[in-house]
Amino acid sequence: MIFATNNKHKLQEVRQMLDGIVDVVSLADVGLEGDIPETADTLQGNALQKAQWVYQRTGRDCFADDTGLEVEALGGAPGVYSARYAGEHCSFDDNINKLLAALDGKENRRADFRTVICLIEKGVPRYFEGRVDGVILTERHGVEGFGYDPIFMPDRFALSFAEMPLDVKNMISHRGLATKKLVGYLRQQNVAK
Repeated sequence: MIFATNNKHKLQEVRQMLDGIVDVVSLADVGLEGDIPETADTLQGNALQKAQWVYQRTGRDCFADDTGLEVEALGGAPGVYSARYAGEHCSFDDNINKLLAALDGKENRRADFRTVICLIEKGVPRYFEGRVDGVILTERHGVEGFGYDPIFMPDRFALSFAEMPLDVKNMISHRGLATKKLVGYLRQQNVAK
């Protein structure tokens, strides 16, 4: 099944979680190049748009995700714009620097990470969502993961996502929770066949 991403970190996380259930191939594996459009104003809309882009070009079942970091003190920003928060061609560090600057001096550092996965199976879209609540740290902690992982600490943990081993992060993260729902659905489909 094609995972509509060019992000090697996401691909590694999802392949680990779907191992033994379905073989996950990347866009590069099927010869699709270029940027997939992400112009919707919701996570669900972007996930659908990316999955449809792949399905229209391959005719194969596929899935895509979109993730947003929603910070209370910033009215839910960066949200759907999390990957491009500091500009169109920004780095993970640029996004983190902008977010830390925006929260400078703010006491409320509550935030949540949400992921929406859109699976297109025989042309029909299905959605799976995961959410994790936590806080934005005042500085980076850890070197694992990607994106905002060094500054996001989930509730009930004393570690940032970037300090956690990948298997632990996958059990509790927004993407992990959404992927678990996808896994449950795919297992149910396999049993029904």
